[in-house]
Amino acid sequence: MSDKVFIFDTTLRDGEQSPGATMNMQEKIRLARQLETLGVDIMEAGFPAASQGDFEAVQAIANTIRDVQVAGLCRAIEPDIDRCWEAIKGGANPRIHTFIATSPVHMQYKLRKEPAQVLEMAREAVKYAARYTSNVEFSAEDASRSDWDFLARVVETAIDAGATTINIPDTVGYAQPQEFGEMVAYVMEKAANSHKAVFSVHCHNDLGLAVANTLSALKAGARQAEVTISGIGERAGNASLEEVVMALRTRSGYYGLENRIQTEQLFPTCRLLSMIIGQAIPPYKAIVGPNAFAHESGIHQDGMLKNRETYEIMTPESVGRLKTEIVLGKHSGRNAIKGKVEELGYRLDDEQIQIVFEAIKRLADKKEKVYDEDIEALIHEEVFRIPDKYRLKHLSVQASDVGVPPSAAVVMDVNDEEMRHTTFGVGPIDAVFNSIAQIVGRSPQLKRYTVNAITGGSDAQGEVTVRLEENGIESVGRGSAPDIIVASARAYLNALNRLAKKEKEDK
Repeated sequence: MSDKVFIFDTTLRDGEQSPGATMNMQEKIRLARQLETLGVDIMEAGFPAASQGDFEAVQAIANTIRDVQVAGLCRAIEPDIDRCWEAIKGGANPRIHTFIATSPVHMQYKLRKEPAQVLEMAREAVKYAARYTSNVEFSAEDASRSDWDFLARVVETAIDAGATTINIPDTVGYAQPQEFGEMVAYVMEKAANSHKAVFSVHCHNDLGLAVANTLSALKAGARQAEVTISGIGERAGNASLEEVVMALRTRSGYYGLENRIQTEQLFPTCRLLSMIIGQAIPPYKAIVGPNAFAHESGIHQDGMLKNRETYEIMTPESVGRLKTEIVLGKHSGRNAIKGKVEELGYRLDDEQIQIVFEAIKRLADKKEKVYDEDIEALIHEEVFRIPDKYRLKHLSVQASDVGVPPSAAVVMDVNDEEMRHTTFGVGPIDAVFNSIAQIVGRSPQLKRYTVNAITGGSDAQGEVTVRLEENGIESVGRGSAPDIIVASARAYLNALNRLAKKEKEDK
């Protein structure tokens, strides 16, 4: 049995389905390029039959990425398979990933099919997909609640029909680690032709066991792990790519398995996803959280000073976290800034580098030190923001504790026309949002408002994320600035611009 594990990333498909994680096409392509740099073997770019937007995004990714297989997901029906192939056919070794449910509860209530019918549908779907490509993956949805003998029959049938990868998903996060490993081993032994396919697992985290189940299956003989960056995904999420990969690396003597992930790109990739979807990495997130390599206990600190291995089983550098957080400033040259941008994993052209260079200079006039996190925030604020229908020009806020309601005066461009307005609110942020909403003539509901300091220090930039909802459409916006009120205004406008873009796309 091979000791090579294929890493199948489904952040762009399963991850993007989770609430608040929707990405536009530009963001999907940017993340796809970073996944290519990270070294995943396969990326699942989307579900082409789900919508025209999904189809176009999958097609764009397949036509952009050259060093990674691009997969599209499709149900076990011919129109879905046709649509999937049309989207991915321009890729390098594209993969059709088709699925059908095999558990009694799914077959009876969702599919309303008998087991024999499901078996035949699996056969015909794989056979049909194999007419387009030999790179066909078949998934038995809700495998962990399926009858093991029936599951083995479905798997054997799919391999006979042309599937070269077989996925055993724990779709609802029901399995327990030992049980799941035993099931994978049983199916591989029971299916007579199992040696002709790579076995894969796709585990959800409903009971907090997605990574444990994935590792158990790999130990039992599976050789593909379907994972997402930071474990994002439907409900409680998926197995986390960075946790699975670092478990395999840190305990290599136990697992004896290899993969081609560039682990130094783990934190930059998680940080990029965080910036795109506007959701901060939780402090206690394994591998990449802000506290993952922090030591406050005196006993721990003493041990670390004597030998880092006393309390660290991996180094921050091994996952792409830099021990030195230094530092660019107003005297830094353009080449130094370009080098730092490349070190952080961004590929920008000369015009974009110049934009970042000028933004760093402006920020350095306001704070003493500019850290890596500041630079990343500036890149997303100045380079990667979507074209502005609404753009902030000037902002002035008045607030006091003597009974005068806070007020905000806002000057902004709406479709390149300057408009201004002053109004009140229960607080300065509320006043700013009210002024902007009245200028643009919209009344979205604020669903979420969060503030984070990008770095330490009282002069740290504030990073604000807002989620707005209007007429059933939601959007997430983010903004950063040394002034938290300005950052809030930028985040609100970013969300409004995304709302406007979504409305335009839906027409």
